[in-house]
Amino acid sequence: MTQPFSVLPVTGLPMVQAGDNLGTLICSALDDNGITLDEGDIICIAQKIVSKAEDRLIPLQTVTPSPQAMELARETDKDPRLVELILKESNEILRQRVGVLIVRHKLGLVGAHAGIDQSNIDHGDSEQALLLPEDPDASAANLAADIYTTTGRRVGVIITDSQNRPWRMGTVGAAIGCAGITVLQDHRGGSDVYGRELKVTLINRADALAAAATLVMGETTEKIPLVVIKGFPPEPDDATAGQTAAIINRPLEEDLFR
Repeated sequence: MTQPFSVLPVTGLPMVQAGDNLGTLICSALDDNGITLDEGDIICIAQKIVSKAEDRLIPLQTVTPSPQAMELARETDKDPRLVELILKESNEILRQRVGVLIVRHKLGLVGAHAGIDQSNIDHGDSEQALLLPEDPDASAANLAADIYTTTGRRVGVIITDSQNRPWRMGTVGAAIGCAGITVLQDHRGGSDVYGRELKVTLINRADALAAAATLVMGETTEKIPLVVIKGFPPEPDDATAGQTAAIINRPLEEDLFR
């Protein structure tokens, strides 16, 4: 049965600083917006906020480029300090051209520049770069635990990020950290409406919800890094065990484009 749901923006979250307790900030913002959490609600929060709280903001003046970074910087017309950070955050360089460096992040994510961002951050007196959280799934689990401690409600948490996709223009919201939700819904072995066996149908619920959340968050000057998705029934712990964003990454042995 199709499950109707609502995506509610949460405004007024303060500028996050390194060391801030995000669970406390989220619960306070929910109160200010008159939003009461119910069992089964899903909190979606932008990666940028999590990274800031986890002190992942790096001043470029502290980065010393390696010879490899210097060469790649020349080939891609990029700041060699930024390229050095990209290399440190990645396991593999997949493609490169002027203005673009596609890599496989240590988390298994494939995309441009290892997810390192320089937009919507305070550069202060010198340029800075914001890295992805070291372990977004752990960050999501910690947030869910903090929110339960404060509210007594078991909620799902999705950490979202904007990603490009091969052969498609534009960015979409995707899940890079998850806790307390079914990430992949496996319909293999079931039947379609005509009774034909489903052999490859695996629904990525986490990315679909992250994309819906990102539409409400916006990606420029909206200042809405937090939304609440309501309308999903609570999921038992045994249904979500092992359901993290890490399982979304396709195994290397199944990568047909390597």
